[in-house]
Formats: sequence, C-alpha cells, structure tokens
Amino acid sequence: MRCTARPTGGARAPSPPPPAAAAAAAWLFLRVFFLSLSLSLPRGIKPAILRLLEPEHNNCGLTRSIESRDEDTRTHKHAHAHFKKGETERACSRFGCCVSVQGKPLGSWQFDVSLELVACRESEAVQRNSLCSSHHCEATARRASADSRSGALRRDGDMKVIALLVVGTSALISGSFGKPQFPEQEKDPKFWNTWAQRTLKSALTLQKFNTNRAKNLVFFLGDGMGVPTVTAARILKGQLNGQSGEETQLEMDKFPFVSLAKTYNTNAQVPDSAGTATAYLCGVKANEGTVGVSAAATRTQCNTTRGNEVTSILRWASDTGMSVGIVTTTRVNHATPSAAYAHSVDRDWYSDNEMPAEALKNGCKDIARQLFDNIPNIAVILGGGRKYMFPKNTSDVEYPGVAKHSGTRNDGRNLVQEWIDGKKAKKGHYVWNKKQLLSLNPNNVEYLLGLFEPADMTYNLERNTDTDPSLPEMVEVAIKILRKNPKGFFLLVEGGRIDHGHHEGKAKQALHEAVEMDKAIGLAGLMTSVHDTLTVVTADHSHMFNFGGYTGRGNPMFGLAPMLSDIDQKPYTSIIYGNGPGYKLVNGGRENVSTVDYQENNYQAQAAVPLTMETHGGEDVAVFAKGPMAHLLHGVYEQNYIPHAMAYASCIGENREHCSGRSAALRPVLSSAAALLTVTRLLC
Repeated sequence: MRCTARPTGGARAPSPPPPAAAAAAAWLFLRVFFLSLSLSLPRGIKPAILRLLEPEHNNCGLTRSIESRDEDTRTHKHAHAHFKKGETERACSRFGCCVSVQGKPLGSWQFDVSLELVACRESEAVQRNSLCSSHHCEATARRASADSRSGALRRDGDMKVIALLVVGTSALISGSFGKPQFPEQEKDPKFWNTWAQRTLKSALTLQKFNTNRAKNLVFFLGDGMGVPTVTAARILKGQLNGQSGEETQLEMDKFPFVSLAKTYNTNAQVPDSAGTATAYLCGVKANEGTVGVSAAATRTQCNTTRGNEVTSILRWASDTGMSVGIVTTTRVNHATPSAAYAHSVDRDWYSDNEMPAEALKNGCKDIARQLFDNIPNIAVILGGGRKYMFPKNTSDVEYPGVAKHSGTRNDGRNLVQEWIDGKKAKKGHYVWNKKQLLSLNPNNVEYLLGLFEPADMTYNLERNTDTDPSLPEMVEVAIKILRKNPKGFFLLVEGGRIDHGHHEGKAKQALHEAVEMDKAIGLAGLMTSVHDTLTVVTADHSHMFNFGGYTGRGNPMFGLAPMLSDIDQKPYTSIIYGNGPGYKLVNGGRENVSTVDYQENNYQAQAAVPLTMETHGGEDVAVFAKGPMAHLLHGVYEQNYIPHAMAYASCIGENREHCSGRSAALRPVLSSAAALLTVTRLLC
C-alpha cells in the first residue's frame, strides 16, 4: 500500500512543471547511484534515501500539505510541504524513516532547501501518513541549513537542489554514518567459534581447583547491584570506552565462578540492606532493619538485643591476627559496613541523636560509637559519616556554618579525637580529604581513619576530584596498608551509592557508581594474587530497575527505545523502573520524554507506580568468586552461606579442622608454581 498525502485544508494545488532535461538526467543518475550503494548502507539510511527518491505521490515527507498558522504561509496550500519560519516538520515513510525539511517561505515555486536524513527504526506505532515527532527519529547524519527556504521547486532551481543532495549525501556516505551496528568480524561464524573455544579451554583449566588457603579475603559488595544493573553497567563501561558495550567484560565478569544467592530476610520476601548484610557478613539470616543480631531480635526494641548478637567474618579474621578494613562510598555507619562490627536492632541509630530515649536508657549504643568500641583494631576505615562522630552543632571542617552538616552527638563525645588519641602511639592517621589521603606513606601507617563527607560520599559523577577520593583510590591505599601483615587481611569494600541512585530513580548515577566499583575490583586484582587471595563480588539485593524495548546493538544506555508506545504514541527510554519518583503525569497523561533532558545525570527515569523512593527487588543476586576455594561458591544457595565458605577458605571462625596439621601461614605461598620450584630444589 502506497503512502499518500492528506491535505489538512484547502484545495490541492496542481503539480509543478516537469524538470528540465538536464535535471531529469541528473535525477535519474542520482537514483541509480543511491540504489547501487544501498546494499552497503547502515540499516535505516537506505529506506530514507529510497523514500526521498520516490515520486511526489508516494513520498510522505516532501508532498504533504501542512496547515501553517504562520501569517506568511497561510496562503500557500499546495501539494509541496510548507513550513513556518524556524519550524521543523518530519514525515514518516512506510519504512519508518524520516526526511526533515527546515525552512521559511520565499515565494511561489522557489525552493532553496537542505535536507536532513534522519534514520528511524521501524515501528508499528508509526502511521504512514503521520508526522514524525522529533524524538522518534535518531539523527544519524545532519546536513541542515540554518536558513532553508520552503515553497515549490522552480525550474531554474532544480539543478541547485540536485547538486545539494549529491553533495550532502556524498558527505554522509564518506564517513558521517557513525560506527556500524556491530563489528564486521561478527558476521563470520569463525569469530564466534574461536571465542567459544577459548572460553572452553579456560573452563577446562578449572577442573583442577585452587585449594590453597586464602591468606587474604577481599569482599566487594555492590549495594543494590542486581543482575540487570550488572548487565547495564557492562554496556555502559563499553560505551564509555567507545564500544557498542554489549561485548564488553566487567572485571567481575572475568571471575571463573558465578553463582546465585537468595536474598530474602527472615521476615521479608523483598529484603533490606541491613538484614542482608547480617546474612552475608555474619552467616545468619536476620530481620529487616537490624544489623549484627539474629532473627530473635525485634527492630527498634532495644531489650531484644542482648543475647542475640552475632559476629561477622571481619571479627573472625581479626581474632586470628589478620588485619581488617572497611571502605565504603556511604557513611561508615550505614547498613552494610555496620553489620561488620555493630549489634543494633535499628540500622538508623547512626548516633545517639537518632535513638529513642528508652533505648539509651536500656543501655543500647549507637552505631558510630560501636564502630570504635566493639573492634578497636580495625586497621582501615574509609568513607563518609563525619557528622555522627562529633558533638551536636559542631561546625564541619569542610562545610563550616552549614547546619545540616554539623555534628549530631548529644553525649558531647568527639569520637574522632578519641580515636586519634588512642592511636597516636600506633602510627594512626586521621584524614578528611583526598590530598591528605594520597600524601600518606602506607609503610608508615598502621591505622587509618578517613571520613570524607558529613554523611554519604557524593556520587562519582558529582565528586569533587580535588577534595574527595574515588573508590579505587581508597581501595588502593587500604590494600597497601593491610597487606603488610604477614598473617593476611580481610577487606570489605562497598559500592554503596549504586543503591541510592536507584532509590532516587537516577539510573545514570547508579550505573556510573557500578562502573566505578568495577574499576576498584580490577585494581584490587592487580594488587593481589589469585594464589593466596579469595575475592568475592556480590550484591545485597536488587532493585526495580530494568532496560529493554527491543533496542538495537550499541543503543546508548541512557537513550530511547526505538519505537513509540502503541498506547499513548509517546517515546520512552530504554531504562524503566517498576516504581519510584520517575512517575509523572502531564495534562493527565504520561510525560513526553522528548520534552526533557533524559541524558542528564540526575534525570529520574519513568516508573510504572508513583513512589517517593523506588524500592528493592526480590530476585536472587549474582556472586562472583576467584582465588582459593572459590569453587565453593557455586549453584544457588542462601545468602548467609557466603561468609561460611570464605571462612573455610581462610581457616578462620569455626572452619579450622581441615587446616589442622598444615601451616596456615605457609599454605598460600605453596601455589602450583612455588611447589614445583620446591620439588626441583629437593631433587637437586
């Protein structure tokens, strides 16, 4: 069925006179030229060009009559499109491609125009006779004049238009199309077969498990980093490096063992970060909102704390003489890190200011105080949360006079100064900015406390790179300090603001946080060895975040889906939340995303259900593992199994029987290469 124009008003004007012979010959040449190139054109451009070359009665874009409200064009109601000054109208062809004409009226049959070819993806929602909305068309090549003129073609202007088309289209063909939708090599089956064979050979090497004792344990926790977030972060990482993204590998993707952990809390199908932290750090599932206590404790009820405390793998490691550390992009007394050292029936008891009088009366301690009291020998503590350590109304060192950043403690204690005094003779250092952190010589540091923000650290996209350290920078300093201990170390690293970005519906912030954590994972891998270091990467829970919409290969991670909704005829971003603050109604309908900057860092992606804050998701999360005994983390299991497997690998906690009769200190050194050298020396 051919696409025909439907005038919006007035009688249709007669067609313009036929072009001159020379113009006709050039036009015929142009058609043949484009047709000969059509096989090599990127998808979307071919139909755009073909539609441009079709006769008037079959070309929706150039023959449509448009009612203009502009006074200058009100009388020009003929078969060729007229546009009011400065206006751009787009018409869609049956192929889903658009031709844009920008201009203003000049007079009857006089036409000086630049054409803008815009490639659209095919969409059932696009009607053949309807005008394209600008958001539906993804410009792959733009050659538009700032002052194009509309009207009808005049005989002496035919050659001018044709020449302009040839020049413009030649420029497009000569390199303005952008990268292809996928690499040329992917068309060859040999490419995929070779890649699969490499993967197979790598898998076969895993038949011989690494059963060394794990001298070091590194635990990366991406808060809220569900599987969709991992996938989206992978694509984003590739696109930031100039690739299409899908074929990219995250550092965690390179780990040989991947499994799934069930995240539910004892009293919640969809969990929170406190109950899950108790599971993957302390080895027991717990109620939501509680940290470091069993499910026998009830949230907010202080009197249910005593007797229900559970200890963490950080404590188990410390008790055996290993150095221990915590690095987070949240406040250091937030849910994830606090489960490593605190026992609290309420995750929100950051300082005594947030605690009810009854809890204080019954002897419960705030989490900031427990950070220093419960395990005094935590060697490295890096993150945010400064204000919870200082007396109420104490002005912040970085934001003096800003009330919301001032100290919160009602007991008048300066926990930072108390820590400094206690560690002064033990090479202890307190820092609060990047310059101070990076100026330290790790060889001269035994204890380090770094508090870089009053509350959570800023999103990496908004981070002041002069004053605030990045997550990789903090991890690097931490490992340099911890690895000096010949007995090994345990390090907990949290990419905590992934979760915050999702809660706020700010997918761009969340995914950039995930990419930043992946950089830290890669750095930690370079600073340690798989022969003696077990590294685990996982999440506490997922989010109501996803992306889809039949996007093409290399579609921008924060871009639009390739089609309009077939319900409200509006575009939508590939990224969508199931609920959250991105739900917006405009004039009784869904917001048209083309009217906002959906690429902006703090853009809140559209959500199906309106909520002030987006919620967690309840699906399983991935667990990536490499190093000694990493094969123990396989299959699908309860989240609380993770620290038990890690403890077994390191011969700490309750898991020591298999280590009897062996030298735990020497075991990590006896890697396969080291063992071979030992045997060689004995034979010689």
